[in-house]
Amino acid sequence: MAAAPEVQHTLAKSAGFSGTSLHTGEKVSLKLHPAPENHGIKFKRKDLADEPTIDAKIENLKMVERATTIGEGSMRVHTVEHVLSALSAMGVDNAIVEMDANEPPIGDGSAKAYIDVIKRAGVTAQDAPRKFFHVREPIHVETKTGTMLILLPDDNGFRISCTQVGPNNRFTQFMSADIVPELFEREIAPARTFVYYEDVEPLMEKNLIKGGSLENAIVVRGDAVLSKEPLRFQDEFVRHKILDIIGDLALVGCRVRGHLIAVKPGHAANAELARAIAKEQSRREALAVRRVVPKGDGGLDSDEIMQILPHRYPFLMVDRIVSFDEGGTKCVGVKSVTINEPFFQGHFPGHPVMPGVMQVEAMAQVASLLLFKLAKTTSRIGYFMSADGVKFRKPVKPGDTIFIHAELTKARGERLAKAKCRCVVNDAIVSEGELMFTFLDK
Repeated sequence: MAAAPEVQHTLAKSAGFSGTSLHTGEKVSLKLHPAPENHGIKFKRKDLADEPTIDAKIENLKMVERATTIGEGSMRVHTVEHVLSALSAMGVDNAIVEMDANEPPIGDGSAKAYIDVIKRAGVTAQDAPRKFFHVREPIHVETKTGTMLILLPDDNGFRISCTQVGPNNRFTQFMSADIVPELFEREIAPARTFVYYEDVEPLMEKNLIKGGSLENAIVVRGDAVLSKEPLRFQDEFVRHKILDIIGDLALVGCRVRGHLIAVKPGHAANAELARAIAKEQSRREALAVRRVVPKGDGGLDSDEIMQILPHRYPFLMVDRIVSFDEGGTKCVGVKSVTINEPFFQGHFPGHPVMPGVMQVEAMAQVASLLLFKLAKTTSRIGYFMSADGVKFRKPVKPGDTIFIHAELTKARGERLAKAKCRCVVNDAIVSEGELMFTFLDK
């Protein structure tokens, strides 16, 4: 069942099961179907007209009170976290979750029933590459109720270290595990949902959880644990918290590579972390530049750059312009930073770091090339006048490739111009600023 990390996976065939709805107590059915590459996980409401589908994405999240609900328009799908957790942990990237109600069957309150369906269906590899989110910087979520989630870099896989703490510090439990299919199936999926009696008593009185019983949940009343069967694990509560985290983070739409430290997690905090991951992923995609040189006259090679700029070694700080946008107000240049750069000899010897002023100079040269391209002349020389809002966020080291983005923000006649610039390494901004230029005849 282990999925190769390089490619996407889907189900080999369809499979399903029937059970009870938690909220209504009625019998509901669920089927898992294969889906094509890059499809993601979608829920299909077979009980509604036109059988609408909805993406299991964080932007469709609607409610996180005691369970995770997604929706679009008037359509809702409740309690999606257990089936999403099973699909994600078992390596399924693309699938259709078909239901004849507004929520999956609750089963025994764990993800075991969904694991059984996935194993009956089988998992098969596809040709498209799998999508990952590699944690490069810590991502932190903290709430006023004491919940804390910290996502740390770890390229070895996805690990969760979780501490569960109940009211008045009851049933404090801890577990740390690498989330891989075999361990999930054996150690996490069987862990059942648990509730505190004082939390569900009002819902029971209002008949809002007609399908809830000791067959599909563990009820904690005071220091007593009420369950139809004994605890499956001594630390079953924290294991179910990990199960919920995996399901909620599946809404990001790609696989997380990092180490999550979670203290008193819950659906609301999990969702906030998923939003933070999705936001960072979108930021990276917006910054991403094709690592190929465009054909034709879309860019400038080094010879063309030297026909425009007066700079020469060792002060020519741009190797190539890889693209100009169609509007002519933006461009992207490239600077390959090697250990042979002359400034490394004297700037932090033994710990070479590219000077920040050299990054500003690189931004200025790329911005000059953009402005000369707009003016369609090489009869003038651009002079760098000022820099505002300059920030240096990360060190640039030998071996890095800097993608230098420049965007024209203001022009005053043919003599003055401003450009917003940033240097990007591995899709992360390392420096930025707004630069002003004046242009004089040679």
